[in-house]
Amino acid sequence: MAEARNQQYSTFDAQLTHQALNLRMFWRLMKWTKPYRLTLFSSVLLILTTSVIAIVCIPVLRNLVLVDGVLGFGLEGTATNDFGLTTITSWVANTLNLPLLGAAILLYLVFILLQSISSIGQQLTLTSGSLKTLRDLRVDLFDSLERKPASFYDHVGVGRVMTRITNDVENLYNLVTSSITYIADFVQFLLIVVVMLSLSSQLTLTALVVIPIAAVATYIFRRTTHKIFRLIRDSVSAMNQYMQEDLMGIDVVQLSLRQEQNIEEFNDLNRRNRTHEFRSINNEVVFETINMSLPSIAVALVIWYGGGQIVQESISAGILILFTQYINFLIGPISSLGQLFNTLFRSMASGERIFQALDWQERIHEPDQPVSLPPRLKGDVQFKNVNFKYQKGDQVLHDVSFHIKPGEKLAIVGPTGSGKSTIIRLLARFYDIEDDMIFLDHIDVNNISSTELRQRIGIVLQDFHIFSGSVKDNIALNNPAISRERAEWAARVVNADTFINELPDGYDTQLAERGHNLSQGQQQLLAFARVLAANPEVLVLDEATSSIDTGTELTIQDGLRKLMEDRTSIIIAHRLQTIQDCDRIIVLNKGRVAEVGTHEELLAQQGIYHALHELQFQDVQSERSTDTKESKDLSSTMKDWFGNDEQTPDRW
Repeated sequence: MAEARNQQYSTFDAQLTHQALNLRMFWRLMKWTKPYRLTLFSSVLLILTTSVIAIVCIPVLRNLVLVDGVLGFGLEGTATNDFGLTTITSWVANTLNLPLLGAAILLYLVFILLQSISSIGQQLTLTSGSLKTLRDLRVDLFDSLERKPASFYDHVGVGRVMTRITNDVENLYNLVTSSITYIADFVQFLLIVVVMLSLSSQLTLTALVVIPIAAVATYIFRRTTHKIFRLIRDSVSAMNQYMQEDLMGIDVVQLSLRQEQNIEEFNDLNRRNRTHEFRSINNEVVFETINMSLPSIAVALVIWYGGGQIVQESISAGILILFTQYINFLIGPISSLGQLFNTLFRSMASGERIFQALDWQERIHEPDQPVSLPPRLKGDVQFKNVNFKYQKGDQVLHDVSFHIKPGEKLAIVGPTGSGKSTIIRLLARFYDIEDDMIFLDHIDVNNISSTELRQRIGIVLQDFHIFSGSVKDNIALNNPAISRERAEWAARVVNADTFINELPDGYDTQLAERGHNLSQGQQQLLAFARVLAANPEVLVLDEATSSIDTGTELTIQDGLRKLMEDRTSIIIAHRLQTIQDCDRIIVLNKGRVAEVGTHEELLAQQGIYHALHELQFQDVQSERSTDTKESKDLSSTMKDWFGNDEQTPDRW
């Protein structure tokens, strides 16, 4: 199962089908248009109205009624299908007591006004319906990504996910608008053919000679651009992923002087994208050149053949002029079809990527009937023979068992990779585990909804995340249950109010992205205030003071003691002096519980904890000068415990 999932992760982008037209996906997208179908349907009606006015009313009035009828260039004794516009013009002239020329011009202006109003209306309704549709889709996609478990983001790059929310959704907006706009082009094409056939079938066939050429050009264009747009989407996604990783780690990049190397690597990705874009542009230029040439060829054929028919008095001058004006409208939908394919290629690839993310069936298991927790838990935590490994890699925890009584303070120490943080992640159910392994107040955590479980566990991580917003908002996290007074009280308890009050606007000071206008120590103090304001029953400090200097750490010790009062506390710390007052200490080694006891008991055992204590608290300079042999013996012992392949840990 794990191997299959890892394969899916590795092909998160590559497993797309890249179909040119996926009707199933298209109709699925239409589900998001349901609340706005009336708006979009109104847009379609307005498009049809605009097309009828632009194709039938205005050209026929201008050429057949005005040129042939009013100006007298028509053929005598020959009836021409003018769709009743001559009758309407005469009625307007008689009703308003106007000459036929004035009535025709007035009617022409009315049609122009109606066309403008209808065109503006269809653009507004189309834009409104499309934007609202894509807004809802983006929200649903973001909601889906918010609910993905930690294991998903362990394997899928954030930059690739962000591309789907931004670029890919924007491409679907183009798909919705282009699809409805093409309805207008298609209606125009049909109307033109009907009008032209009603006037002269022979001249219509002459004009339609270029249609097969346009169709063949469109087909070739579609075939040549099919793969190009997939490569463009993949290259854009790769650039976003690389840029996100680079900018998130900009401090490391600059400290390691990797700017030039990273710029060169980004240039390679950008160059690859540019190559694909140039190929796309070249295809579009050739296709557009052909489509721009076809109307001129068609006009030449129509004038050549129509001119002869005028001499033979088979058609009127107005009909010939009307046909030459219709040529662009006739070729336009064919050209638009090519552009529609262009949009389809981009949008279908984007749609597949979006729906792939929406359909990615990876969720933390939620109980069908979650246990209803009491208003206040006791805080009893128990691990029973917990074995765990991530979906890729060796087993992290081996038969880990321990019991934390309500209100007890338990410390967990161990080298990097021993499983300390994994224990915390499992307790908060960031990963699925087997039943009957972890219990909270004797309730299997798998029977508790993850949302309610995490409300009862307050975790302070080493890497504390600051959101853009005020200090107060970063403490309360916009939780309506946490008032401003409670947020300020929590800050006072952990001694964070000292630096907060020195900020320009106090609790209303706007913090920069990731809290860059605060020191790490200040960020950690905010973390303590955030947890205290939420008032959880179980408190977890995951190396929470490792980035704080000794002076700041002494400042918050009183606040930490108040924070841990009447709470079950789990403390993971590098510095052994911060856990000496804990009720018990667990020493982890290679995913197993190696030692358990109080600080004094572990020192008396003369085991791993004792050795680490000696290493951390001995006067290094004194030891080097007076007992070099003892230091070497201690290092040798550490290697025996942790294995020759691991470095002796200097931080716990």
